[in-house]
Amino acid sequence: MSTLWTPEGEYEPQRGDEATTGAQEEQGEPTGEQLREAQRIADELRSADPAAVVANHCYGLFELAAVHLSSQPPNLSAASMAIDALAGIIDQVGERLWEYRPELSDGLGQLRLAFIQLSSIGPQNGGAA
Repeated sequence: MSTLWTPEGEYEPQRGDEATTGAQEEQGEPTGEQLREAQRIADELRSADPAAVVANHCYGLFELAAVHLSSQPPNLSAASMAIDALAGIIDQVGERLWEYRPELSDGLGQLRLAFIQLSSIGPQNGGAA
């Protein structure tokens, strides 16, 4: 049997050992309450306007980019990933985002401008490459 690395060192599981039972047994079977909650969330998503759900995720990407841009020093690589993901969504489904599109497009423009400004500062003045 192979060993497992743990912070305490190598560990060799034994047959019937609790460490070999896996994550499923650690968490146990879902309770009735957990199943009802999962069903409630699924029902809520089914009844939601898809444009609103996608726009909400876009706002999350905006916040993610803004957090990385406002870090000291800015994490331009992480911000770029969030900005590109937001741009991809807006480019691909923007027409179907209806009333959310103008605000999302404006936000994307602001993020891009901030990114360019921070990129031009360079690492010597506080920007991360």
